[in-house]
Amino acid sequence: MSLDTPATTSARNGVRTRADRAPRPRATLALTSAATAVTLMTYTTPLVTLPDTAAALHTPLSAQAWLINGTPLGLAALLLVAGSLADDYGRRRIFLLGTLTLGITTALGGLASSTLLFTLARIAQGAASAAILASSLGLLVHAFPSPRGRLHATGVWGAFVSGGIAVGPLVAGAIPNWRVAYGVLGAALLVVAALSARTLSESRSPRDGRPDILGALAFGLALVALVAALTLGRDGWLRAPVGLLFLAAVVLLGLFVLVERRAKSPMIELGLLRRRGFLASSVGGLFTGLAVIGLFSFLPFILQQTLGLSPLETAWLFLLWSGLSFGVALQAKRLAGRVPPRHQLALGFVLHAAGALTMLGAINADSWQRLLPGLVVSGVGSGLLNAALPLLSVESVPAARAAMGSGAQQTLRYIGSSAGVALAIAVVTSAGGGLGDGTNIALLGGAGLSVLAAGAVLALRDRS
Repeated sequence: MSLDTPATTSARNGVRTRADRAPRPRATLALTSAATAVTLMTYTTPLVTLPDTAAALHTPLSAQAWLINGTPLGLAALLLVAGSLADDYGRRRIFLLGTLTLGITTALGGLASSTLLFTLARIAQGAASAAILASSLGLLVHAFPSPRGRLHATGVWGAFVSGGIAVGPLVAGAIPNWRVAYGVLGAALLVVAALSARTLSESRSPRDGRPDILGALAFGLALVALVAALTLGRDGWLRAPVGLLFLAAVVLLGLFVLVERRAKSPMIELGLLRRRGFLASSVGGLFTGLAVIGLFSFLPFILQQTLGLSPLETAWLFLLWSGLSFGVALQAKRLAGRVPPRHQLALGFVLHAAGALTMLGAINADSWQRLLPGLVVSGVGSGLLNAALPLLSVESVPAARAAMGSGAQQTLRYIGSSAGVALAIAVVTSAGGGLGDGTNIALLGGAGLSVLAAGAVLALRDRS
């Protein structure tokens, strides 16, 4: 495997372009964190604008899951592909392409006139977001080669994941028109793209061999089939289309494994599955999406429907959760050397479970105040998860494959998110006792999944 970067190649030829210059660590951290924060803002905007968006687009309740799950679908399908491409063909190149595309597609989402067009725009946003999220950690590993620097950089980056989740609903709720909100976010991304083009340096770790196009197609189509099945399943899991989509996902994943075993330059190196740290990162990502993101993606909608909160009031309430998550993730680097990332993950899941249990009964009691203790405890847990996951994902793979490791963990995170949203909507809306009883069942399910995740992560300890 050649580990040459464009900078070393250009130096041999006596030419050095702007993209090939030595990395600027602080600027790289600032720009990747800013892009990541705005990416998460576009992801979370529907959490508070869903009622207005559904009304404007005349979206029936049975199809509203698509308004939320469009972006996770694009993310899940392309994160692993984007990570592999970033390592092989240039992390800066993939990052810039993703940022520019996300800016354009976000603005177009605000102009959508139907549920179908909006969903297609959200899927495109997810694909562009995949390029940003997968390449960001690769850029940071290149800019911060020392373990101490990498710890600081991934901690800050993880905090901005929480920061984007915190600020996104506030921005969307503060802007009266949901279409204008998408336009503002699109413009912000185009500004970040312009600054990144002038500042970031290129890095890559190319492997010999042709691009793994067949593997990328098999994996992407498998995830599209899986997420589509999970989204359609809320209207009936035993229907023929749902069963056929699940079957297609299984067949395509089997084909993907066969292709990867034979490919000279596989999209994901299957040998990584023998690394317990990589497995812990993957399990952590999957259950973060399933138990945390899935539940909290639909909870704001429930509060607006049951407690009569406005989008802005809902955003302020959830700022308690997401703001604490941001602060804890930013400070979690102080735990380095004392608490391994795997233990941080387990603690984060346990705290989220405790927070979910604390919120039981709040909807039936018609009291948003009853939610506050649970939001605090769960917010601390979420911060630990967002700090530990990026660090574990890059530490569990060789440095040359950092974007691949990040892409794998985040792929499972957004597969879990899609499944969690679909399951939360199905549970909450189908409960016989109304939305309050349905929310209690969803909270119990989220708590149980979190406890299961904590046990799984602890079981995947490194062999001595």
